[in-house]
Amino acid sequence: MTRIARPAFGTFIFFAVAFALCVYFTFAAVQGDFGLFQRAQIDAEARVLSLQLKDVRADVARMENLTHRLSDDFLDLDLLDEQARKILGMVRSDEIVVR
Repeated sequence: MTRIARPAFGTFIFFAVAFALCVYFTFAAVQGDFGLFQRAQIDAEARVLSLQLKDVRADVARMENLTHRLSDDFLDLDLLDEQARKILGMVRSDEIVVR
């Protein structure tokens, strides 16, 4: 008796499932929530935020300097004169205002 060879469906199913899992995990590694594209986006956002942080720190340092210069311990008369002119619109009697 000759036996007819049947295709091995178990082996085919095993490799099909293994291939499907490989495709799924590869896709998840590239485009998932923690994938390569998300990582690149987070890195770009981190660079933008670090630049904004530098700008904010510079503004804070400038404001701390102005605050110190107008404090009770250290009074900068030129800065006080400039602020009074800008905020209150004051001028000296010997000055000419051009608008």
